[in-house]
Amino acid sequence: MHTIYALFDYDTFKKKGVSFSEFLKLCKKYDAKIIQYRDKSSSLEDMRDRLSTLRSFWDGILIVNDRIELIDLADGLHLGQEDILRFDKDIKKAVKIVRDEIKDKILGLSTHNREEILIANELDLDYIGLGAYRKTSTKDTDNILGKKIEELAALSIHPVAAIGGVRPDDEIKNVKYLVVGSSLYDD
Repeated sequence: MHTIYALFDYDTFKKKGVSFSEFLKLCKKYDAKIIQYRDKSSSLEDMRDRLSTLRSFWDGILIVNDRIELIDLADGLHLGQEDILRFDKDIKKAVKIVRDEIKDKILGLSTHNREEILIANELDLDYIGLGAYRKTSTKDTDNILGKKIEELAALSIHPVAAIGGVRPDDEIKNVKYLVVGSSLYDD
């Protein structure tokens, strides 16, 4: 059985006209345990306001994407490969810097291939995101893993969250979390 990890991508949900309350109803419908707030276009102040609103209605695990400045409102932080390297060009040093900042909060890192997973195995992470599982309209990716994700996920010492085009009813071996975004309301 997989755990639903709901992705609230502000730009996508705004474009689709989905409100916080509609999103939260879908999270309850699918028994999501984790929500990630991702926002690539708003000001830090607007993100802080939205994250505070989301926090006030959500008592499950709340992860913020990329914005370490918002960690005080969240239970954890998820970073992409490029984003982690903003802290230091050496990924081990970068993770240490982030870990020192967020303390014992949850830290996740996106991975896309065998090499990145093996490197992640040496890092102080709580989970890895792995994908893209299938093509998605919300993010450009050339790296579609399909069923290969199961073999790659088995290499990780950390729990694995399948990312990219994941649907709530997907069955993926060796994966703990299904990171589901816009497909939450595509039924």
